Amino acid sequence: MSKRLAVLIAAAIVPALTFAAPAHARTQYPYTLIDLGTFGGPSSWLTVVPITSNGTVLGAADTPVLDKDWPHCGACSDRFIQHALTWHGGQRTDLGALPGNNTSGIYGLNAHGVGVGGSENGRTDPHVHGAASVAVLFKDGKVISLGTLPGGAESGATGITDNGQVAGNSTNGTRNPFPDPNVFFLPWGETRGFVWRNGVMRDLGTLGGADTLAYAQNNRGQITGASYTNNTPNPATGYPTIAPYRWQHGHMRDLGTLGGHLGFANWINDRGEVVGQSDLAGDQNAQPFLWRHGHMRKMPTIGGGYGFAFWISPRGDISGGYLAPPHQKNFHGFLWRNGHMTDLPPVGGAPWAFGNGVNDHGQVAGNETDTHGNELLAVLWSGGHGYDLNTLIAPNPLQMISADYITNRGDIFGHGVLPNGDQRIFLLTRNPGVPLPPASTPARPLPCITGPPDRSISVILALHAAHRGAISVPSARR
Repeated sequence: MSKRLAVLIAAAIVPALTFAAPAHARTQYPYTLIDLGTFGGPSSWLTVVPITSNGTVLGAADTPVLDKDWPHCGACSDRFIQHALTWHGGQRTDLGALPGNNTSGIYGLNAHGVGVGGSENGRTDPHVHGAASVAVLFKDGKVISLGTLPGGAESGATGITDNGQVAGNSTNGTRNPFPDPNVFFLPWGETRGFVWRNGVMRDLGTLGGADTLAYAQNNRGQITGASYTNNTPNPATGYPTIAPYRWQHGHMRDLGTLGGHLGFANWINDRGEVVGQSDLAGDQNAQPFLWRHGHMRKMPTIGGGYGFAFWISPRGDISGGYLAPPHQKNFHGFLWRNGHMTDLPPVGGAPWAFGNGVNDHGQVAGNETDTHGNELLAVLWSGGHGYDLNTLIAPNPLQMISADYITNRGDIFGHGVLPNGDQRIFLLTRNPGVPLPPASTPARPLPCITGPPDRSISVILALHAAHRGAISVPSARR
């Protein structure tokens, strides 16, 4: 579930593979599947936000070269060297890495084709005794190290605006006074968000405590994440209060919590609206929140069970997950639209479902998992119905296990598994002449009520958020 950050831009262009039915059969299915392939190795992976505004897909893929640092490598997912990947209009591009036996990955690309992410740099992180990874800039076919904050060994960039502002995270070489790895910050040293402009990396600061996590940045240069607010552990949690923030023009604003001592932001749109989750008073339950116009609003889940908001679209539609009634033992996805919460139950027989991405038409892409969080099915909720996406394409060898993002055109990006266990990025393109079939499992609006608190599944939120990328440490990748 841990992840190491990413990078971007330049190099070899190879045509992508297509797993699709012959032309005469293609129109029988609502979607056509495209496997984005690799750079000669077995697998490929998406980043957290897998597509840019112009339709460029971002990810990473294996080369055929074995990683000499395996398994003590900072940015690796398997024993092969991986390089950052872009895919646009059927063309797959290898973006390279810093010189040497180094893995890289991409996290953001602006409108001018400048990208950011992370790459191993050939050095060893003295804290983990493995290969270190640093934030990089991809510009004009070059991979350029952005370094770290003073004293740090690792860093990673999470996004870049059209005017060139880079956001990310870095260690700073200071011993962490709260070395609990379950609190999302690195156990061996302080983590600090940074902003990089014109060759200078600056610490974002904190809300008063030791650590700050920068997760997402919108194109206005607003950054959101989580920070300790002080250095005094709370009796209820055992560590200091963690609160979401929004940073803008050098100022970090505490967004508050819903009464508890743990809250963090998962996404921010270009209107500056922030979504995430926060503990309620007593730290026995957590609820999704929406922060807009200077105020945090609790989004009560159906039945009042534990929940979180993962994504907010440009127009303000929100997706996430919650523990569903009556027993609050199984997760369902949800869609929040125009002030109404819609339940998105599993559709393919798995016990848990999560809403990952939502477009401005209220279509939600997500996945179904077992009760340990292992991904099983990529799913779509659209027009009041839920679909196992594997049933909406021609027969092919790829089992799609998660749909991670959906565009306003209805194209869906996610990842799947081949019969031999290799992972692949997929793109589903909509065949407009083939309607979606009537589904037997409708997504139904239900009233939102407050129920008894439930903390028994709290760790699952952190695991799911980390797996989806909602919690990113200095360098992280799927």
